[in-house]
Amino acid sequence: MAAAFEMGPGSPAPMGSTPTGNGVNFAVFSAHATRMLLCLFDAVGAEVARLPMPERTGGIWHGHVAGIGAGQRYGYRAEGPWAPGQGHRFNPRKLLIDPYAMQLDSELVWDAALMGHDEAGGHGQNPDRRDSARHVPKAVVMAPLPPADEERPRTPWSKTVIYEAHVRGLTMQMPGVGDPGTYRALADPKVVEHLKMLGVTAVELLPVHGFIEDRHLADRGLRNYWGYQTLTFLAPARRYAATDAPQAEFRQMVRALHAAGLEVILDVVYNHSCEGDWRGPTLMFRGLDNASYYRLGPDGHSYLNDTGTGNTLDCASPAMLRLVTDSMRFWARDMGVDGFRFDLGTVLGREGRGFDPGAGLLDAIRQDPVLSGVKLIAEPWDIGPGGYQLGAFPPPFAEWNDVARDTMRAFWRGDAGQVRRLSGVIAGSAERFGHSGRTANSSINFLTAHDGFTLMDLVSFDQRHNEANGEDNKDGHAHNISDNMGVEGPTDDPAINTARARRRRNMIATLLAAQGTPMLLAGDELGNSQGGNNNAYVQDNPTGWVTWDGADPEFLAFVARAVRLRLACPMLGQRRFLHSEIRTDGMPDLTWYHPGGYEMQNDNWEDDTLHTLCVEKRMAAGTPEWAQSDLAVFMVFNSGPPVDITVPAHAADWEPFFWTAEAPELDAGTLKVPADSVAVLKPPGADLTLPEDGATT
Repeated sequence: MAAAFEMGPGSPAPMGSTPTGNGVNFAVFSAHATRMLLCLFDAVGAEVARLPMPERTGGIWHGHVAGIGAGQRYGYRAEGPWAPGQGHRFNPRKLLIDPYAMQLDSELVWDAALMGHDEAGGHGQNPDRRDSARHVPKAVVMAPLPPADEERPRTPWSKTVIYEAHVRGLTMQMPGVGDPGTYRALADPKVVEHLKMLGVTAVELLPVHGFIEDRHLADRGLRNYWGYQTLTFLAPARRYAATDAPQAEFRQMVRALHAAGLEVILDVVYNHSCEGDWRGPTLMFRGLDNASYYRLGPDGHSYLNDTGTGNTLDCASPAMLRLVTDSMRFWARDMGVDGFRFDLGTVLGREGRGFDPGAGLLDAIRQDPVLSGVKLIAEPWDIGPGGYQLGAFPPPFAEWNDVARDTMRAFWRGDAGQVRRLSGVIAGSAERFGHSGRTANSSINFLTAHDGFTLMDLVSFDQRHNEANGEDNKDGHAHNISDNMGVEGPTDDPAINTARARRRRNMIATLLAAQGTPMLLAGDELGNSQGGNNNAYVQDNPTGWVTWDGADPEFLAFVARAVRLRLACPMLGQRRFLHSEIRTDGMPDLTWYHPGGYEMQNDNWEDDTLHTLCVEKRMAAGTPEWAQSDLAVFMVFNSGPPVDITVPAHAADWEPFFWTAEAPELDAGTLKVPADSVAVLKPPGADLTLPEDGATT
């Protein structure tokens, strides 16, 4: 079989497959394999060569095959001990995907032959003897990409507004978009125009790394919609490509968004793989070197499950650490992305003694000359021991702030005792993030995300409605802090719909007024609903897709205006935490007021009947704008009945310039604020201009 191919020693670097001009160099890691076989395939999937890798340098097997080049299809077979009790599951009958594959020739189709173990019995202790090659996608050798050379937006954190979106879900139902559901669609001028009109500065995409359909979903006729089952860490998902060139399409998409001044952030899954626990398939890591890539239990057979998916990748191992950083550099340098959001990010910092802000992988990312310069966002939790680490990540990481999410929801629902909590959110959650030189932008504030209710559903449903997921409505969060405002689901009652619209405006205004970095969920600006499904991970259909037909133009205009409020008022997004310090002009940078006109006292903060928060914000001393005494805002967040606010004497002539309900009236130092509303005042001479006046235009 191998007679037509000549294989020399090659080089251990770079990892993966690299065209050399007269052939291709292959390098793959396995510390415990006894032999590594490179398998070459033709265009129709027939195996045309099985070549033993001739050299090993440390744990890296390598070889150079002459006479082949870009477009060659390949995979690996690894020989070694089958000893599950020692963590080893080598099975040369299973074709394995290169962890460094930059493109696959097809999607994976489930078959029992993908299992490395015998499913007939023995709890996975015996190897399966069927060959899996015809069911496994083949890696494709790709010519190296030149680094992305277009000008990048490099938006500072203080000016960043993130828009979380799904490549397919955002564009599938958008009228007039070509190739809906693809990278090309995301770069369509209509999509770009919408994002620019909205005012967001960065698009955060749900996983675009190649991923698979979970077996249990395929058996039930469902699809993995969100994509959190990664198969390839360097290859873009084929399913989002309009052609057979996903890599090229992705780069073109990034260029188009960059040209419009928009950054691209990727949601990446480096905490687990799609192979699941010992009952899952053998596709890559399990067959190459199970004991090196995964965190295993004391029995060697089981997997530590800090992720809830069956396995946890060992990010402390040199091989995994290298793969993660190589993957990130590829996407940042060669594909042009501007940042990463790390799913279940606590795993990245978990070593032998638990989570460590100085863990090797976190340090490697922070010191890397490429990676330290992009936006880094951690989801600071997993389900492992000590898994909740909000505020514990080192700079320059930012973090999703679920406390801010829950507090904003609870305050506007009218829950008691939320004024003190909301003040922390408005001040950037300094109690969590104000250490180690971190900036106030470290808190990623959000009301909604892909996981949970949409904003419309948050004000329309008390309970989740996930029946279509096929799990007896037991999946998804039970603690939504939602409020149906009197009717479960959609209604024709005008009073309820008016109240729902006002609640949504209040929450959006609060999100964009809070210090930190705001994140919007795609479709919330349109009034998008998922019918009460708060776990739409299998809903690759109109339930999970953004609905553009029937969008609420008034609310869309309001959200765009609120984003511009954020960007027009530098004190809202400033990077320094405010601690009520007196500036040289005698004014504090932050002052909390009671509606009665005096500064908040300890007993006021403990008053559970108080539903109104008043705050005056200025620039911190030492910032370029701090000396402008008229660069200030007075903000009122009122989740209770109408209230008369006695404003401080120096603000008696200030002007209301943003509100969410009826325009507030300021007369003789008294500000009349409607029930359930937000109002913002500015000094009369302040250069804080918005496109138009009014709440919704």
